[in-house]
Amino acid sequence: MNQLDSFPVIIGIETSCDETAVGILRGDREILSNVVVSQVLEHTKYGGVVPEIASRQHARTIDVVFQKAVEDAQIDLEDVSAVAVTEGPGLVGALLVGISFAKALAYALDKPLIGVNHLLAHIYANFLVFEDLIPPFLVLLVSGGHTELLEFRSADEVIVLGRTRDDAAGEAFDKVARLLGLGYPGGPVIEEAAKRGRAVHPFPRSLSDESTFDFSFSGLKTSVLYFLREHPEAKVEDVAASFQEAVVDTLISKLELAIRKRGLQRIVLAGGVAANQTLRKRVNKLSSRYGLQIYFPPVPLCTDNGIMVARAGVEKYRKKEFSNLNLSASPALLLS
Repeated sequence: MNQLDSFPVIIGIETSCDETAVGILRGDREILSNVVVSQVLEHTKYGGVVPEIASRQHARTIDVVFQKAVEDAQIDLEDVSAVAVTEGPGLVGALLVGISFAKALAYALDKPLIGVNHLLAHIYANFLVFEDLIPPFLVLLVSGGHTELLEFRSADEVIVLGRTRDDAAGEAFDKVARLLGLGYPGGPVIEEAAKRGRAVHPFPRSLSDESTFDFSFSGLKTSVLYFLREHPEAKVEDVAASFQEAVVDTLISKLELAIRKRGLQRIVLAGGVAANQTLRKRVNKLSSRYGLQIYFPPVPLCTDNGIMVARAGVEKYRKKEFSNLNLSASPALLLS
């Protein structure tokens, strides 16, 4: 392996939802820059992401974000080894903004283009900070649009043990936050409200038997809706705490099931909901009970960012798994 392959400089571009992000990485862990511009303010009044608004904001912002990332990295663009970009899953219009920019950049620089699976990028956020993280390991990937339980053997072999059959956990947080009038995004505002409440309402835990690793949160969301209609006097903080407890219980029960049935000793959390402190505390309890090694990405690397895309791109660069300029968005892209 030559020096360039050992320490490639990869630009990572991420526009799958409502963050416009560009990160520049040298080698496996040297973060040269990581610029993220959120669209939270644009979507807050709607209680969720509006795809058309997201696409327009990405188009307005991406060049500025890219220029800032290059400035922060203090590199010459001729030193870049490749351009990596999220190709899916995500919002099709938002994805196309990033892909179009990445293709133009790769063409102008005469550098390879690398399409990256957004879910794989979330997993690789952990490789940015943990030198001792070696496959195989279990992954609990919980984000706004995805809830999946995975067995990661290598970048080319990721086994999907279970996934949500309806709403992802992050979607449920957003929808329940809207019902409670707490705002957007749902994860942080519910977590904050829950700190002031008590989990006294027995909301359901769906698919709680051991016959499947799959998740379901739609029934929980509906249960909260009907509860609020029947009990308008209920304290918002208590409902938030009870809902959060139900989500975390569901995630932990399936993770514990996988630990017992798959026999792996390393556990990785990934995705935006991995920033939830209640979830982290419960995973740490599992670690103590089963003697596991637990890996949490730093909170800034849980949410969407360009540096995780760059890190996933490093692996594909070394294997020369390049995309051509016909690369397009794959909004429903899966890991398997």
